[in-house]
Amino acid sequence: MGQVQSFEPVIGQRPRIIILGSMPGVASLEAVQYYAHPRNVFWRIIQELFDIDHRASYTWRVAQLSRQPLILWDTLQACRRPGSLDSNIDADSARANDFPRLLQRYPGIRAILFNGATAEKYFRQLVVPQLDNDHDIALLRMPSTSPANAGMSFEQKLAAWRRLLEYID
Repeated sequence: MGQVQSFEPVIGQRPRIIILGSMPGVASLEAVQYYAHPRNVFWRIIQELFDIDHRASYTWRVAQLSRQPLILWDTLQACRRPGSLDSNIDADSARANDFPRLLQRYPGIRAILFNGATAEKYFRQLVVPQLDNDHDIALLRMPSTSPANAGMSFEQKLAAWRRLLEYID
């Protein structure tokens, strides 16, 4: 069972929202890019919400995303997981990223959006117990943008993800 590690966060300007995946999949890890699987619709949703061309180079997309009030990261810093499926994460090996420090550094965070149920599950298990009660932050599960979430159309996913715009000043 392979040990995998997440990437450094993409931190935007005056961030208000954190978008969390669980752990990058194999395609993303190999490409060293968030949401690199060609059928993952994350970047198409970002295009619709922030007018960032999903077909542009990854470097350009990240540069444009960095101009938005967002942080893009993963709940888990490391875990053992064969393949890409979240259901294959070995729960005993799961270690969270340092959210108490991130939230201290960026006190303007108003919402944390989870790209699917697994990101939320591990955040609630591993991170919430470490947080003080001083934070009034909405925790919102969005439909996964993964191709494994084939039960929703792109339009349905986009409609749900539009909710993040409510948390931007």
